[in-house]
Amino acid sequence: MCNLYSMTRNVEAIRRLFRISHNRAPASIEPLPAIFPGHMAPVVRRAEDGERELNMLSWGFVLLQNGKAPRRVTNVRDDKVLTSRFWRDSFEQRRCLVPASSFCEPFSDVKPATWHWFALRGDEPRPLFAFPGIWKRWRGPIRKDGPNVEIDVYAFMTTEPNSLVSTINHERMPVLLTEEEEFERWLTGSPKEAFGLVRSFDPERMQIVQSGMDKQDLLALV
Repeated sequence: MCNLYSMTRNVEAIRRLFRISHNRAPASIEPLPAIFPGHMAPVVRRAEDGERELNMLSWGFVLLQNGKAPRRVTNVRDDKVLTSRFWRDSFEQRRCLVPASSFCEPFSDVKPATWHWFALRGDEPRPLFAFPGIWKRWRGPIRKDGPNVEIDVYAFMTTEPNSLVSTINHERMPVLLTEEEEFERWLTGSPKEAFGLVRSFDPERMQIVQSGMDKQDLLALV
């Protein structure tokens, strides 16, 4: 389960990695050292003409609950996405890429919990990668007794944890994509082809870059 991540790279880095034209992206994006459910964050998706574009979407599909505030569901389980009516239509028709520079998992076996940030290994701090995601347009309330709104929301795929992530979280980890071929297949391939990308990431290509009480990636604040 991943309910906290960061996106600390600038818009030019996102444009280069995901091959997005200048006129299809915001002029700038502020560093986001802590993205929580309900926050707005950059997402790459296909426009109506098939070109890639970069937009700010709200993290978490909305699940209505009787007598309670709507719940934001941020993670798509790989063992549910093909069968769940909540996810299936979006997976088949509206896939997206979620740029990220690190993600966080709490270790709750001790009190208070400690927070551990995972990133890719590379020649630069926090190499950029993508979570494979899905999106939809939500029309309805996002708060208890709140007004109806119209917003685009996203969530991303999780799978079994690799040997590194499982030292902190024994249940799930986000799926990570790093190559152009993977990006294109996720955005434009058939559901079967896209689902073939859903797997645990190589632990040798990852590292824990920060551990402690901080619920934000401190690299963005340097």
